[in-house]
Amino acid sequence: MDEIILNLHIEPLEEGGYLATSDDLPGLIAQGRTIAETVEIAQDVARKLIESYVEHGDPLPVLAAAQTPLSQKWERDRG
Repeated sequence: MDEIILNLHIEPLEEGGYLATSDDLPGLIAQGRTIAETVEIAQDVARKLIESYVEHGDPLPVLAAAQTPLSQKWERDRG
């Protein structure tokens, strides 16, 4: 699968921990104790959601799949 870049919204929870969601992939909700753990869980949830779309033949939401990965974009913009 090609690399997909998702924008995550991560916010602290009053009771502790963090919540991640993404406008790029509806249904992506992840909660963790730390930001790093939340991002890791969000990556796993995103992978499973995308696999489900593909498995069922559903069109993917408008994702950043057509975008250039940040490292390549940075190199191009520097050039």
